[in-house]
Amino acid sequence: MIASSDTQTTESIAASIAANAARLSEALNNHMRNSFRPESRKTLRKFQSSEVSELTGISMSNLRTRHQDGDFPEVETDSRGRRLYSAEEIDQIRHVMARTGRNGETYLPGRRDGDALQILSVVNFKGGSSKTTSAIHLAQRYALRGYRVLAIDMDPQASLTTMFGYRPEIEFAQSGTIYDALRYEDPVPLSQVVRKTYFHNLDLAPAGLMLSEYETETAYALQHKLDPPFTQRLAIALDEVEASYDLVIIDCPPQLGFTTMTALLASTGLLITVVPSMLDVASMAQFLEMAGETVRTLEEATGPIDWAFLKFLIARYEPTDVPQSQMAGFLRSILLDQVLNTPMLKSTAISDAGMTQQTIYELEPAQVIKKTLDRIMESVNGVADEFEKTIQLAWGRESD
Repeated sequence: MIASSDTQTTESIAASIAANAARLSEALNNHMRNSFRPESRKTLRKFQSSEVSELTGISMSNLRTRHQDGDFPEVETDSRGRRLYSAEEIDQIRHVMARTGRNGETYLPGRRDGDALQILSVVNFKGGSSKTTSAIHLAQRYALRGYRVLAIDMDPQASLTTMFGYRPEIEFAQSGTIYDALRYEDPVPLSQVVRKTYFHNLDLAPAGLMLSEYETETAYALQHKLDPPFTQRLAIALDEVEASYDLVIIDCPPQLGFTTMTALLASTGLLITVVPSMLDVASMAQFLEMAGETVRTLEEATGPIDWAFLKFLIARYEPTDVPQSQMAGFLRSILLDQVLNTPMLKSTAISDAGMTQQTIYELEPAQVIKKTLDRIMESVNGVADEFEKTIQLAWGRESD
């Protein structure tokens, strides 16, 4: 009787979990439909002249003159006659300036002949450290800045994929994710899983729960010496699409397993996010110690791992929080210039935008209090622009 009761209890718990999952899935579907109606997919807003000027470095007066002279494409205007630009039109303007402007190459900041593809992994051992937030904002900022960007979601929870407007548990339940290109049995070319997004110059290799199988399969592959090993699988997959991109930005899972190590070993540099609190810093210290030991072991087997850069980003930062300010100062005193000078501020604008799977670059300016939006935009742009200098240095040139 006890065993029967236990079985019945187990079944009722399982049924309850399944029912909750079904209700949540239906509610999320309704939420997504309401958020993006009438479009079935997300679309990107248009940008004002001041935003185009900030993104491209073209002065407002030069923008007006170039339009008057017919050099730039005609764009939409609002009811007050102000120009509104799509991301594609901003890119067209960049190429016009590259051909006709003084120091034209500065308008196309991506790879030049001889430049290697830069592959950036955004990592931390602890959840809630703004990894996904940082990854997607960097990817979108660099796409708007004129780089060709591939975002790879390496987290089976697929938060980055969700931010692009997908329902991974439905759309990628069985196939269509980065796992398909990494799996040991019949992997597909990476180009078959890469998807164009609503963001010009920004593609996505999505994730889904199937990616969690990679951990188990890699353990089996190591035992049976299957080739190529996990240390090379993502790097080999990226070789096929390498010529199509300037930057690859990888959102890693919050754990140091085979999936994360696969990403790290394909990377040319790392960005480690850290919230300036004692618990988060202690967790990061553990992550660094474990990562260091793992990398040393791998180097003994595969040779030196040569990252061009390793940077730390202070995230979810509140300048008025005295303990946070003290911890940020402590980090800078220990890690010195490896810590980016610009922190990613904690902001209601980011959290509110996330409710509808948006970033601050996707928000219509009228949706947010101007002071709030300006504050977080300055922070996020500052982080991206500072880190862009690191990327440019990896190509052997000063930031343009």
